[in-house]
Amino acid sequence: MPSRAHLSEDSAAPFKPGAIFDESAKKDDEVFRMAVADLNLNNEILETEKITVSVEFVDANNPFQAVQEACELMNRGILALVSSIGCMSAGSLQSLADAMHIPHLFIQRAPAGTPRSSCPPTSRAHLDDYTLFVRPPVYLNDVIFQVVMEYTWQKFIIFYDTDYDIRGIENFLDQTSQQGMDVSLQKVESNINMMITGMFRTMRVEELHRYRDTLRRAVLFMSPATAKAFITEVVETNLVAFDCHWIIINEEISDMDVQELVMKSIGRLTLVRQTFPFPQNNSQRCVRSNHRINTSLCDPKDPKAQMLEITNRYIYDTVLLLANTFHRKLEDRKWHSMASLSCIRKGSKPWQGGKSMLDTVKKGGVSGLTSLLEFNDNGSNPNIHFEILGTNYGEDRGRGVSRLATWDPIHGLNGTLTDRKLENNMRGVVLRVVTVLEEPFVMVSENVLGKPKKYQGFSIDVLDALANYLGFKYEIYVTPDHKYGSQQGDGSWNGLIGELVSKRADVGLSALTITPERESVVDFTTRYMDYSVGVLLRKAERTVDMFACLAPFDLSLWACIAGTVLLVGTLVYLLNWLNPPRLPMGSVSSTTLYNSMWFVYGSFVQQGGEVPYTTLATRMMMGVWWLFALIVISSYTANLAAFLTISRIENSIQSLQDLAKQTDLPYGTVLDSSVYDQVRSKGMNPFERDPMYSQMWRMINRTGGAENNVEESKEGIRKVKYGRFAFVWDAAVLEYVAINDEDCSLYTVTNNVADRGYGIAMQHGSPYRDIFSQRILELQQNGDMDILKLKWWPRDSPCDLYSPVGTRKSASALDMHSFAGVFFVLAAGVVLSCLIATVETWWTRRKGSRVPSKEDDKEIDLEHLHHRVNSLCTDDESPHKQFSTSSIDLTPLDMDSLPAARQALEQISDFRNTHITTTTFIPEQIQTLSRSLSAKAAAGFAFGAVQDHRTGGPFRQRAPNGGFFRSPVKTMSSIPYQPTPAPNFSYGNDPDRGTSI
Repeated sequence: MPSRAHLSEDSAAPFKPGAIFDESAKKDDEVFRMAVADLNLNNEILETEKITVSVEFVDANNPFQAVQEACELMNRGILALVSSIGCMSAGSLQSLADAMHIPHLFIQRAPAGTPRSSCPPTSRAHLDDYTLFVRPPVYLNDVIFQVVMEYTWQKFIIFYDTDYDIRGIENFLDQTSQQGMDVSLQKVESNINMMITGMFRTMRVEELHRYRDTLRRAVLFMSPATAKAFITEVVETNLVAFDCHWIIINEEISDMDVQELVMKSIGRLTLVRQTFPFPQNNSQRCVRSNHRINTSLCDPKDPKAQMLEITNRYIYDTVLLLANTFHRKLEDRKWHSMASLSCIRKGSKPWQGGKSMLDTVKKGGVSGLTSLLEFNDNGSNPNIHFEILGTNYGEDRGRGVSRLATWDPIHGLNGTLTDRKLENNMRGVVLRVVTVLEEPFVMVSENVLGKPKKYQGFSIDVLDALANYLGFKYEIYVTPDHKYGSQQGDGSWNGLIGELVSKRADVGLSALTITPERESVVDFTTRYMDYSVGVLLRKAERTVDMFACLAPFDLSLWACIAGTVLLVGTLVYLLNWLNPPRLPMGSVSSTTLYNSMWFVYGSFVQQGGEVPYTTLATRMMMGVWWLFALIVISSYTANLAAFLTISRIENSIQSLQDLAKQTDLPYGTVLDSSVYDQVRSKGMNPFERDPMYSQMWRMINRTGGAENNVEESKEGIRKVKYGRFAFVWDAAVLEYVAINDEDCSLYTVTNNVADRGYGIAMQHGSPYRDIFSQRILELQQNGDMDILKLKWWPRDSPCDLYSPVGTRKSASALDMHSFAGVFFVLAAGVVLSCLIATVETWWTRRKGSRVPSKEDDKEIDLEHLHHRVNSLCTDDESPHKQFSTSSIDLTPLDMDSLPAARQALEQISDFRNTHITTTTFIPEQIQTLSRSLSAKAAAGFAFGAVQDHRTGGPFRQRAPNGGFFRSPVKTMSSIPYQPTPAPNFSYGNDPDRGTSI
C-alpha cells in the first residue's frame, strides 16, 4: 500500500480538489503543486481564497486501490477529482464519479511514455457522465494512415514495444488492408540486444536478406527511450541501410528526444508528435489572459520546460481550469457547500452540487501550456495538433530536422510529404570507386607516366552510362591486395568488400557477383549481367598424321584384310592345283602361287587380273571375293572422305559433370573467390550438397587448395594456355579470353543455369543503391545493356568458343598433310621397285658372266635334247603333236650362251615350204636345266635326225587339260626339211620363248 501524502488541509477553505496519480509519475505531483502555488499567488482569480489539495498515489494496474483512495478523498470533502492514471484504473474511477456526482477530470497516461491507445468505453456512456477527458482522443491511427498514404508506401513493418496495446491500431490495420498494403507486425522485446542476436542465430542468410529489405520501410510505435535503444542496435548490427525510411509516432517526443533519435539513426527519419501552438511574441508565452504561468514551464529554453511531459502540461492546465471555474461559481452566488460523502456506507447519497459544478467546468475554458483547454458536449477535449518532422537521406549524423507538415482533426494534413529517395540529378557528387582488374570488365586502357590511369571494360561502360544520366563524377582505384574480398577469421573483410566496409570507398565495381555473405555487409544494386560458372580448356592440337589415309580402318582391320588377301590367294592356288584349268592356246599365264596372289590382290584394288580361271570352284571363290572387295573398298572410300573433310578428334570434357568425373586433368580456381566459396558451400554444406560439386571440391581442395588453385585469374589462364590445366572461373571472363586468343587455342565449357548475377556494390545503407538499380533496369529495358555486351562479346568471333579442337569455322581446301601418307607409300614403292630392279640387273649380269674354264666341267645331255627336238616331228596317230612346256628345260641365259644351238633352232622354226610354222618358246616359269649347255658343246649340236621323225602321220596336240586331242588337219604329208638361212634373230629378244603350231 503506497503512502498517502496529505497536503495542508483547511476545513474552512471553500475550494479543495483531490488528485490521484500513478505512483511512477512523481513529476505529475510536482507540476500539480507548482500550479496550485502559482494560483494561490494570483489575486485576480481567487482573490482571498486559497486552494488546498489532497493527493494520493496508486498502482496503475490496481483499480480497487484507485477506488479506495478516491472514496477516502471524497470522505474528506473535495469539489473535483483529478487523475493521471491508465485506462484500467480510470474506468473504476469513472464509475465512482458517476455514482457520487463528483466531476472527474481524467488525464490519460501511457506507461513509460509508450504511445497511447484509446481506452475502452464504459457500459454507462451518456451525456451525464461526470468524467471529462482532459487529453484529446487518440488520433494516432488517423495521422499515421495519412502520412503513409502521402509517402505512397505499399509494404512496411510496424514495430511496437511490450507496453503498447496493439488493439490501438486495429482501425489503422483495417484501413491499410483495404488499400492493399502489405503490413507486418513485430513486437520488440525489452532486451533488444538478445532479440537481435537471436534473429541472427535462427535466421538463414536468405531470410536475413529479405528481413533487411523489409526494414527499409518501418513504423515505430514505441516510447522515445525504447526507440533510441532499438535504432542503436539495428544500426550497429547492419540491419538497416542509408536508404531506409523510418517513421516514429508518439505524442510524447521531446525536442531532446528528437535530436538523439536523429543522431542515432541513418537513412531518412520522420517523427510524428503532438505539438502545442505558442504565441509568436516571446513576452506573451508565459501570460494567459488573467494568469501568469511559471517561467520554468513556459520558457522553451528552460531545462524544466524541456523535460515536461504532455501529462504534466495537462495537469497544470487542469488546475488552472478548476480555479477559474471556482471563481465563476463564487461570482454566481449559487454555491452548494461540499458535504462529507461516504461511498462505503450503504445508502449514501451523491453530492447535490455536482451537476452544477460539472456544467460550469464544461462551459469554461482556459489558455495554458496546452494552448486551449475546453470540452465539447461528450466531455472530451477537441483541441489537438500534430507536427511531422523529418530529415533527408544522408550519412551526416548532424543533419538538421525540419517541419514537413502539421495535422489536426479539423483541417487534416497541412503540407506535402514525398518519399523521394534520391534526386536523379547527382551533379556535384564525386564517388570513390574501388575495383579489381578483370578482363573484360575492368582493364587499364592506358597508363601515361605522371597521369592518372584510364580504365575501360564492360563494367566501366555501365558506370559511365550511369554517370552520364545521373550527372555524378567518380575517382577509381584498384584494391591493394587485388582480391574481391572474403571474410577473415577475425570477422573482418579483405579485398574490394573490405574497402567498402571500412568506408574507404563508396562504390565497388568489377566482375563482382552478388552473394548472401557479401550482401550481409554491403549493399548491391540489381544485377546488370547474369553469372554462371565456366571452365577454360585448351583445344586439342591438330597433329600431322602422314598416314591419315589409313585412318578410316583400324589397324586390326588392316591386318585382317592383308591376311585375307594371302588366305584367298592360297586357296585359289590350291583349287587350281587340284583341278588345273584349261588354258587357251597361246596363253602366257600360269596358275602358280605367285600369280594367284597377284590376281587376288589386283581384284581387291579393282585393277583386274591376268590369270583366267575357268573352273567352277575357282569362279565361286573369286565371285565371293569380288563382293567382299567391293564392300570393303566402298566403305573405305566413304569413310576416307569424312576423315579428310572434318576433324574427328573429340575431347571428353564437354560439361562441368565431365570435368568433375575425371581426375587426369587437374583443375582449380582463384583462392578466396566467389567461385571457390560456391564450390565449397555446395560441396560441403549438408543441406545444399551436390555430388558434382563434392567431386570438384575434392580436386580443388587437394593439399589444402595450394596445389590446384591460383592467386589471380590471369595466372589460371596462363596455366591453361601453356600447360595441362583446366581453370574454373566466371563464364563471361573465360568467353572473352577465348574470343580474343590469338591462336584460337582455347575453348570454354559453361553452365547454362544462371543462379547469380554481377552487381555494383556500395556501402551498407548507401542512398545511391535504389537510383542506380532503377537506371540499370532502364538500360536493360531499352536495349542499351545488350549493345554494351556486344562490344566485348561479339557474335561474329573468329574463334569457336565451344569447339574442343582447333578447326576453322569456314571450309578450306585439303592440304598436303591429308595426303602425305599416300605420297609416302608411292615413294616407298618407287624406291623398292628401283632396288629390286637393281638387284635383278646385278643378278642377271652376274649369272651371264659365269663362263666355265673347262669344257668337261659342263655336262650336256645331247641325246636328251636331240630326242626332245626330234619329237616335234614324230609321226603319231593324231595329226599334230604338242609337247609340254617342260620338254626343253632351257633358260634364257642358257639359250643366249649357245649361238650354234640358237642357229640350229632358228633353222627349224620356220617351215617356209609348208603350212606349218614351229616356234620355240621358253616361259618364264621353266625351271633351269639340270644340265647346262656349254658354248663348245652347243657349237657341235646338229639336228640332222629331225628329218626322219617328221615323216609320219599327222601331229598330235596336247589338250589344255594335259591330254591329247586330234588336230583339225586330218592328213598331213611328210614335209621335207630344207635348211634355210635364218635371219639374225635372237631368242633373247623373243617375248614368248615358246613353241606354237
